[in-house]
Amino acid sequence: MYSSAETAPEVDIIERKTSRTTGSSITNEKTIDPEVQESKELANDDIEVEEARSKREAFYRKYRPLILGGIAAVILGWWISATVLKATRHRWIVQTVWAWFFIIVIAFRFIPNSVVTRPVGAVWVPLVQKPFLSLPRMVRLGMGWLALLGIVFGSAFGFPLTGNTNYGDRAISVLGLFVFQTGFWLSSRRRSQIPWPTVMVGLFMQQAIAMFVLKSGAGFSIFKWIALLASDFLAQALKGAEFFFDPDVIDRHWFFVNTLSSIIFFIAFVQMMYYLGVMQWLIKGFAWFFFKVMNVSGAEAVVAAASPFIGQGESACLVRPYVDLMTESELHLTMTSGFSTIAGSVLGAYISMGVPAQNLVTASVMSIPASIAISKLRMPETDEPVTRGQVTVDRGSESEKNRPANALHAFSQGALFGLIVAGQILTNVLTVVSLVATINGLLTWIGHGFGINALTLELILGYIFYPVTFFIGVPRNEILTVSQLLATKLVQNEFVGGYTIASYALCGFANLGSLGIQIGVLSALAPSRAKIIAKIATSAMICGFISTLQAAGIAGMLV
Repeated sequence: MYSSAETAPEVDIIERKTSRTTGSSITNEKTIDPEVQESKELANDDIEVEEARSKREAFYRKYRPLILGGIAAVILGWWISATVLKATRHRWIVQTVWAWFFIIVIAFRFIPNSVVTRPVGAVWVPLVQKPFLSLPRMVRLGMGWLALLGIVFGSAFGFPLTGNTNYGDRAISVLGLFVFQTGFWLSSRRRSQIPWPTVMVGLFMQQAIAMFVLKSGAGFSIFKWIALLASDFLAQALKGAEFFFDPDVIDRHWFFVNTLSSIIFFIAFVQMMYYLGVMQWLIKGFAWFFFKVMNVSGAEAVVAAASPFIGQGESACLVRPYVDLMTESELHLTMTSGFSTIAGSVLGAYISMGVPAQNLVTASVMSIPASIAISKLRMPETDEPVTRGQVTVDRGSESEKNRPANALHAFSQGALFGLIVAGQILTNVLTVVSLVATINGLLTWIGHGFGINALTLELILGYIFYPVTFFIGVPRNEILTVSQLLATKLVQNEFVGGYTIASYALCGFANLGSLGIQIGVLSALAPSRAKIIAKIATSAMICGFISTLQAAGIAGMLV
C-alpha cells in the first residue's frame, strides 16, 4: 500500500510536468510572430550574401594583377594566332581593333590616365584650347560654320562622279541639307537656347563618318563587323525561342517570337552587365567623350551610339537606371536616335534580302551624330542631366531593395523585367497598327465618294513626301516611287518596303509601329515620365525620319 501510494504521486507529478511542458511549448509557439521570424531569416540571408560578395571582392583585389594579366595574355595570343592563320588573316583589321582595345583597357587599370592626359594637355591647352576660347563667341561660331561648309561642299564636289549621278543631283542634296536644318530651326521649341556648337559638330561628324565608311575599306570593315556582331549576339535569343517553338516558326520571323525574344534576352544580359559594373564603366567613358565633343550627357551618348547596332528598344535599356531621371530633351534624343537607325538584327535581314550592306551600315552609323544634332536643334537642353560629364548616380547597386546575390540572379531579374517590357511593346504595336488600319478603312470609304478606290495614309503621304524626296537628290524619274516607299515605311514599318529599298532614307525605325515600341519601352523603364514620353514621341519620330533622309542626301554626295 505504502509503496503504491508513494508511486502514484510520482507518476502524477511526472504527468503534470509533461503536461506543463507541452502547454508551455504550445504557448511559446503561439507567441512567435511569423513576420518577425521571416525578417530575421531574410536578414541572415542578406548577411550571408554580403559575406560571400566580400570574399569574392577580396579574392579579386588580391589576385587582380594575375587575373587581368592572364586575360590580356590570352587576348594577345588570340590576336597573334588569328593574324597568322590563313583562315582568319583576311579580317586582320577588325581583329586588331578588337584585341588591342581590350588590351589597352586592361593596361590602363594599372597605368594612370595622367600618363596620356598630361602630355596631350601640355600641347593641346596652350596651343589650341586657350587661343581658340580667347576668341569672341561669334568668331568661334563662324569658324565652325566655315569648317562645316567646307566638308559639305568638299564631299559633294570633291570626289569624281559615279554611276548615273551628276553634279546637279549633288547640288540638290546640299540644298536639301540646308532646307532640313532650316525647318528644324523654325520649329525649335527654344530657338534662343539652341546649342549651335553641338549642332555643328554633329553635322560635321556625320559628313566625316560618311567619308570614312564610304571612301575607306577599313572604316567599312570595322562598322560592318560591329553590326554583324550585334546581330549574331541577339540571334542567340532564338535558341531559347526554339525551346518553345519549332525551327519553322523561328524561320518565319514572327514579331511575337523573334523580336520579343531578343528584347527579353538582351534586357536580362544588360542587367547582368550592370551587376558586374561593365555598363557603368561604359556610360562613364561615353559621358566623358561626348561631353567634351558634343556637350551631351553620357546616357544620351550611350543610347545614340548603341541604336544602330542593337535597336531602339534594347538601346534604351542600356541606361535603364537613368531613364526616369532624364530631362525632356534627353528623352527626345533617346527616341530620335532609335527612330533614325535600324538594329543589327534588321541589318542581317536586309542583307539576306540582297540589300548592299555598305548602304545600310553607312546610313545607320551616320545617324548617330545626326540624331544628336537634329534633336538638340528641335528640343534644346534647358536642365542639367545627371550623367553630363560623369556618372553621378548608380541605382543599379546599393539603392535597390532587391539587390541581386550574384550575376545569375541579376540575369534572372533582368529577364523578368524584359518580359514586362515585351508585353508593353506587344500591346502598343498591336493597337497602333490596328489604329492605322482603322484610319485607312475610313479614308478608303470616304475616297469612294470622290471616285478614289484606294485612299490611304500611304497614298496621301506619298504625295506629301514628293518635295522632300526631291531634296535628297533622287533622280527625277524615280521621285514618286521613292516617296511612296517612304510613305509605306513611315505608316507601316521598314520591312514592308524592304524588298524594294531605293535609298538610304528607308534605313530607320521611324514608323507608327515603332512609335508604339518606343512609348512602350520608355514607359516601362520610367513610368513616372509616361505622359512626357507620349507627348514628345511624334516629334522624335519626325526628327528620326528626317535624319534618315538627311543621311540619304549626304550619301548621295559620295556614291
